[in-house]
Amino acid sequence: MVKKLDFLWSLPRFYKRLISLAVDSVFVYLAFVFAYWARLGEFSAFQGHSVWLVLAGTIAVTLFVNVKLGLYRAILRYLTFHAFSAILLGAAVSAFSITSLAYFFEADIPRTVPIIYFPFLVMLCGGSRVLIRGLLTQPPQKGSEFVLVFGAGSTGRQLTLALRQASSYRVKGFIDRDHSLANTIIQGIPVYNVDKIEALIEKYSIEKVLLAIPKATRAERKQVIELLMPYPVEVLTVPDFNDIVTGKAKVSELQDVAVDDLLGRDVVEPVASLMQANISGKVVMVTGAGGSIGSELCRQILVQQPRRLILFDVSEYAVYQIDKELNEILEQQSYNVDIVPLIGSVQRINRLASTMKAFGVHTVYHAAAYKHVPLVEYNVVEGVRNNAFGTYYAAKAAIESGVESFVLISTDKAVRPTNVMGATKRMAELGLQALAEAEAKKAEKQEKFTRFCMVRFGNVLGSSGSVIPVFKKQISDNQPITVTHPDIIRYFMTIPEAAQLVIQAGAMGKGGDVFVLDMGEPVKIVDLAKNLIRLSGLEVKSDENPHGDIEIQFTGLRPGEKLFEELLIGDNVHATEHKRIMAANEQFLSLTDFEATIAQLDKACHNFDHEKVREILINAPTDFKPTDGIGDLVWNARRALDQQAEGSKVVLLKERNPSLTLPFKDIRGGD
Repeated sequence: MVKKLDFLWSLPRFYKRLISLAVDSVFVYLAFVFAYWARLGEFSAFQGHSVWLVLAGTIAVTLFVNVKLGLYRAILRYLTFHAFSAILLGAAVSAFSITSLAYFFEADIPRTVPIIYFPFLVMLCGGSRVLIRGLLTQPPQKGSEFVLVFGAGSTGRQLTLALRQASSYRVKGFIDRDHSLANTIIQGIPVYNVDKIEALIEKYSIEKVLLAIPKATRAERKQVIELLMPYPVEVLTVPDFNDIVTGKAKVSELQDVAVDDLLGRDVVEPVASLMQANISGKVVMVTGAGGSIGSELCRQILVQQPRRLILFDVSEYAVYQIDKELNEILEQQSYNVDIVPLIGSVQRINRLASTMKAFGVHTVYHAAAYKHVPLVEYNVVEGVRNNAFGTYYAAKAAIESGVESFVLISTDKAVRPTNVMGATKRMAELGLQALAEAEAKKAEKQEKFTRFCMVRFGNVLGSSGSVIPVFKKQISDNQPITVTHPDIIRYFMTIPEAAQLVIQAGAMGKGGDVFVLDMGEPVKIVDLAKNLIRLSGLEVKSDENPHGDIEIQFTGLRPGEKLFEELLIGDNVHATEHKRIMAANEQFLSLTDFEATIAQLDKACHNFDHEKVREILINAPTDFKPTDGIGDLVWNARRALDQQAEGSKVVLLKERNPSLTLPFKDIRGGD
């Protein structure tokens, strides 16, 4: 039916309005005739000249009023209550015009005709428009997928209206936890209680459930997701409510369920005074500004309106990307912030010091680090140089430049590390603690000093190296999900929350503080993988379910990887003014001892002496207990060449003197 009328829908709007005027003229005529017939039961009296003048005048008045009410500007596909109120008002004016014109033209029209005429005109004008709207918005019958919408609120209703314009989905019902809505009908769609989900999924072969609860807290969303988890349906959600309100996203733009909804952890509103303390009106520098944490720090800092924000990163592309993004934000907002994009390495102390002095930096957020555990195992010297020396150089440059506050972004892997990355981050913490002790002596003498503190937290969702994007890619490619170990667990936090807490913790630092973020409950990685599979509408393939879709394969722990991470070295921890931030007092080196240790480490790195590097990291109070051998790829390649050369020398000696007995083992396996 709709396709046969496609030529009509495709006409220019001007012609559509002309057609509407003509059709409404006919409706006025028919309503007048029917009213006359209903009153008198015949049309014999409908012959007078004056009656036709009244009818012509009524048509003219009705069309004029409808035009003024905007009825012909309303798009039938999106007809609302406003249009129906305009029809009612127009019909009322039209009925009144019959009475007025009948008196003016002295027409013999019964007084009840206008009263009977009114409902006839409303039914004809309103009913025809409802019919057209129904034809335009009727749900597709062929090739459409049946879905359920969880949430019968305003967002759910908007989503349903939007989906009616699409050809891919057909909503078979609302699901809502509000018992008062059960067994009701909204926009022609029945509303069911949550206990009907399983029956509806089976009845209509539902493969997708659409969440329309953008105002719900994460804890509430987690409850809903857990409710849907047992069923073989894909769960999609509307965008965040704030994004819908600000126009960044539309209700109909369905997305995958955010992984942070699985954590069920609600973000605590930041304390405004702590967010502003080290930033507002000041010059702020972020090292590693293009990384996952660094870039989010820059976004959060920009909102607090510093006088100048310095983006410092070794990657040209990373600096370009974050600089471009922040300048786009500046164009949309009225912030008066000077953004300075700089390329540089934290391993160059003169570059750091000259930058901080030139711009008069007040606050430094040091996020520059190599954090990928296996990669640092394969590139030990660079990991030590960047993480330990880079932090120490940045801190020394801050002191030299008179920086007020220096905040190190640390990691839970620095606690009793089993890998080089964690050991280097613990060395970075030791360096700051040693410098903080020296700076505290300046504070006692009321001299200008730099406040150092470090913020330690676990994994962040969506960062580079995070398991979540890897899992999603494997699921979309229909590949097995690879998990290192069935018992491995990790702490998780969203990047925006981590950045906010880092800023607030930095504002509370008094010097040498180790702040630990409350990461909530740890998450079992294999459970996370299973949930992502189920939320994609697939089943886990296993021995118990051999016909499942996606298999989970265990690949074994990677070099230096632990089954679980810790956030505290000891038990000496106390609360702060923020409920999600704790402070810890931990063992550290004096500045003299640390400088002696770092000097030895510098020499060992320069000589590429990996045994010595490992020995120094173990002997320093880092609690470093490596679980694997030295994994540096270059060092191992050199060893292989040396062993190959030594083997060749042994073979040559034996060929020259077959009776020679060697006091060492032949590397080829013989004696």
